Amino acid sequence: MHPQTLRQYDRLGLVEPRRSAGRGRRYSLRDVADLREVQRLSQEDGVNLAGIQRILDLQRQVVALSDELERLRAAVADQRRVFTADPSGAVVAGTLGRRVSRVRSGALVLWDPRRR
Repeated sequence: MHPQTLRQYDRLGLVEPRRSAGRGRRYSLRDVADLREVQRLSQEDGVNLAGIQRILDLQRQVVALSDELERLRAAVADQRRVFTADPSGAVVAGTLGRRVSRVRSGALVLWDPRRR
């Protein structure tokens, strides 16, 4: 790639290379993979730079959310908890295999989806 193209991608935030002591750009293997993806999206798929930025942001978001999901799954795997709603509508945690006591009431509760 042309150095001016690399500078433009750096300015736009498509890649964020580290800097050497002399302020030169140092690209990691991840940066090189991102640059190849930018080039492929631009040349083969005809995506403009704003679209490429959005695609890369969404890909990073998917990775972050997948990591978070795995972390949460690992955290609850040992506890095997279930969540239920109490009569007031608040969410309460219970344990798997244990019944939640019911309150028998003749009250009529209307559900309002706008209310949280």
